[in-house]
Amino acid sequence: MLILVFYVALFLGSLFILSAIRRARGRTRDFTSLKTVTFGDESAVRPDRAASVISVLVIFLIWGAFTGSKLVPIHVPGPFLGDSQFTYTLEAPDGRRDDATVYTRVFRVGTEVTPREVAPGDGFAKDDTVEVGAWRSKLILMDRNDEVTRKDGARVVAIDGQPISVGGQVRAGNGIVRLTDKGALDYAPAKGLQMEPIWMPAPEAVFGQLIKIAGEGYQNFTLWQHLGWSLLRVLAGFVAGSVVGIPLGYAMGLSGWFRGWFDPIVEFMRPVPPLALIPLVIIWFGIWETGKIVLLFLAALWIMTIAARAGVSGVNITKIHAAYSLGASRWQIMRHVIIPNSLPEIFTGARVAMGVCWGTVVAAELVAAQKGAGMMIIAASKFQLTDIVIMGIILIGIIGYGIDILMRIAERVLVPWKGKS
Repeated sequence: MLILVFYVALFLGSLFILSAIRRARGRTRDFTSLKTVTFGDESAVRPDRAASVISVLVIFLIWGAFTGSKLVPIHVPGPFLGDSQFTYTLEAPDGRRDDATVYTRVFRVGTEVTPREVAPGDGFAKDDTVEVGAWRSKLILMDRNDEVTRKDGARVVAIDGQPISVGGQVRAGNGIVRLTDKGALDYAPAKGLQMEPIWMPAPEAVFGQLIKIAGEGYQNFTLWQHLGWSLLRVLAGFVAGSVVGIPLGYAMGLSGWFRGWFDPIVEFMRPVPPLALIPLVIIWFGIWETGKIVLLFLAALWIMTIAARAGVSGVNITKIHAAYSLGASRWQIMRHVIIPNSLPEIFTGARVAMGVCWGTVVAAELVAAQKGAGMMIIAASKFQLTDIVIMGIILIGIIGYGIDILMRIAERVLVPWKGKS
């Protein structure tokens, strides 16, 4: 929730500052600014590149601020690190009370720590030391040192002078001290607002893993082999889905019989997520490459079929009438009218299908894959290597975005008439 509030605040702040700067510089004079009505006009809404850059920087800033990264200038309060202490009051069965001090040393997990040395002190409650990692907790068994133990009937009744009972807790020693159900002390240092590296590592840790795996590889394959195999599977499944789906979509758009026959099948399979088909695909085609490509084929098939059908159905009937009036045959209408006018819808479907396939291949590689981006992520997750998992997710997102950009470029080159009458 705090991260969401932080993000919304930065979003509104950036919008206000950027708008103020642009007002101070004067109004931009271009074709859009000359329009009398822009609200609701799709052609007047274009991506604000400054907003895009700021959006990425804000996400990076939040990531670094909540992970203690050295790459960002601001941080939210982190976990307590260093030495502290608290005192507990032990009550003997005969009613006598004695105080003992627990000296704590909180260290960052993964670094070496030197235990503190303290004298046990006088009395039946003895001073003690404890070392605990940041974001962790440590159970303190007073019976190790105290002369009167819990077995004798002794019990802790106060922490730093604050009364405490079984199951209760108090703030002390730069953290929280809890009295367990069995009467032992459980010390948890203050965690702050930063996230533990095992849940969210800092950006430099993720970048370091990228450099390391790019040079040394992971799980017996290089990083480029992992990504290359994922791309190869996606392309194979997408091409197979397009080869079958586009002709099927054309047939459904041109023939009432084909549409009536295949429409129930297409509409039934369209809302079924590809991941739900994994068990069935494994049973039918096994866990190796054939099963993965068949799953990607099914992910692309229905999208390309619907896109081709929509493209045919959306052809302006006046163009077909004009072609007939000029003496065109059915084949000529198909070639010069229907196919060119349906290509924009097909390219839109292709962009969606490629995105779905790229997302599906990661899940497909979770099952018995020896190489691939998904396999790399699931293998790292088994050992709680969150930095490798996030690295894989970022690479998947970048490659998916790159694929979408390439599809847009191809659409502009191959279908230059899109959006024109």
